[in-house]
Amino acid sequence: MTVELTITDTGLDAPPPSAADHPELRAERLRLAYGERVVVDDLDLVIPAGRISVIVGANACGKSTLLRALARLLNPTAGSVQLDGRAIHSLPTRQVARQVGILPQAPVAPDGLTVLDLVGRGRSPHQTWWRQWSPDDERAVTEALAATGVTELADRPVDELSGGQRQRAWIAMAVAQQTPVLLLDEPTTFLDLSHQIDVLDLVVDLNRRDGRTVVMVLHDLNQACRYADHVIAMKGGRIVAQGEPSTVVTADLVDEVFDVRCEVSVDPLTGTPLVIPTSRHHPRPLVPVAAGA
Repeated sequence: MTVELTITDTGLDAPPPSAADHPELRAERLRLAYGERVVVDDLDLVIPAGRISVIVGANACGKSTLLRALARLLNPTAGSVQLDGRAIHSLPTRQVARQVGILPQAPVAPDGLTVLDLVGRGRSPHQTWWRQWSPDDERAVTEALAATGVTELADRPVDELSGGQRQRAWIAMAVAQQTPVLLLDEPTTFLDLSHQIDVLDLVVDLNRRDGRTVVMVLHDLNQACRYADHVIAMKGGRIVAQGEPSTVVTADLVDEVFDVRCEVSVDPLTGTPLVIPTSRHHPRPLVPVAAGA
């Protein structure tokens, strides 16, 4: 059966499809370190299958380190990351790559590599020495290009694209990999506001279309509230709070995690929390904050 990939709506108001068949990704008593420096310690986490989770927190709190461990790019010094109940570091690399895809911060493509070649690399986990490029690979790449809106850029070198185009091309490679779990480390970094919205809307499209589990690291709290089903707030290598944005993102939480005083109102477009920071020059809002925020 052919799946229609034409996307005309972000589907933010629609519930995602069932994720019953998607792999479970979790961390148990996880400790992560770089040499002697412990970054994450004794962390337990279950990623909600088929949902969009966003990890937030101040710089150096362990967000990207945790994401790298979930992607099997960093070995724990204690505890484990488990994929469907098995330690992810004990599984064959190809098996993991067929289930978990990652887009790291600021990925770099070789000079002259075209968008088509880049996206085609997403099919590597599905190929072996006896099964090379196939009609299934061709179809997956074509559909990924269309889903991310970069079909017309297929023959362009990646290093000649704008920031937004380049990020879409990298996401297309992850889409072509066809993993049920997708990890994105700061996918909106260095993008202007328009391209940030485009990329985040695209992530929602991918999640709503097939129930793909998505975990993102984001710096913008208001974007996290708008786009996440599940927010994970970290401080000092530990999870401070997690759950739906409306229950997690409060003025007290922002103060604790970011050391920023704020008012939390209601986003008039989405009904999600809207964080309004205060400062020495703007100590309190000029208009009343919505009741119950």
